[in-house]
Amino acid sequence: MNDEQTSNNNNNTNDNVNNDNVTNTEAGSELEFIQIIGQIEGHGILSSQTKTTKYEEIIPRLMNVEYNPEIKGVLIILNTIGGDVEAGLAIAEMIRSLSKPTVSLVIGGGHSIGVPLATSSNYSFISPTATMIIHPIRMNGLIIGVPQTFQYFNKMQERISEFIVRTSKIKKETLTELMLKTDELLNDMGTILIGKQAVKYGLIDSVGGIKEALSKLKELIEDSTP
Repeated sequence: MNDEQTSNNNNNTNDNVNNDNVTNTEAGSELEFIQIIGQIEGHGILSSQTKTTKYEEIIPRLMNVEYNPEIKGVLIILNTIGGDVEAGLAIAEMIRSLSKPTVSLVIGGGHSIGVPLATSSNYSFISPTATMIIHPIRMNGLIIGVPQTFQYFNKMQERISEFIVRTSKIKKETLTELMLKTDELLNDMGTILIGKQAVKYGLIDSVGGIKEALSKLKELIEDSTP
């Protein structure tokens, strides 16, 4: 009897942990809270020791946001090191295409493909100590040293840059300059932006926290209500 109760309790605990990985809409709430944390997992499965956000879990939730008339707006919390480019860009495009108000908040870091995820919302915030790393596209594994490979890299980078420029106030020339800097990252190219620096360059709209983000989301919902 005790063993059965313990097993049931463990199952309940596991269910709670799994549900917390992507925060859902509470009963009767008008807001959907989605957090994108750790590394964005795409078509490959990452190590069980790696904190991940799975795009096959995020995309159905975004579809539900668009379909569910009770949900009026979305707050996206970001603390990611980046990850799978295709998956991250797919999530960003989904967020951008929502007809309902969206606000993003970078709280720890929004690096690499986390940059277009941060700019994909209608309005974006970054906390004062949060950072964003802008760098050229990278690829792991076997790379064939032929011109077609570099053309593919350029096309992929252009897709990401075009999205960031389209969904933020940063100029393409400025983005490229930040991406190709060689004096900030050790053994790498790119730029680290901290808090208000991201706002200064037009990448993020405002410096703020959860209070400001929720207030802005409610404002956008009110403005969009007929």
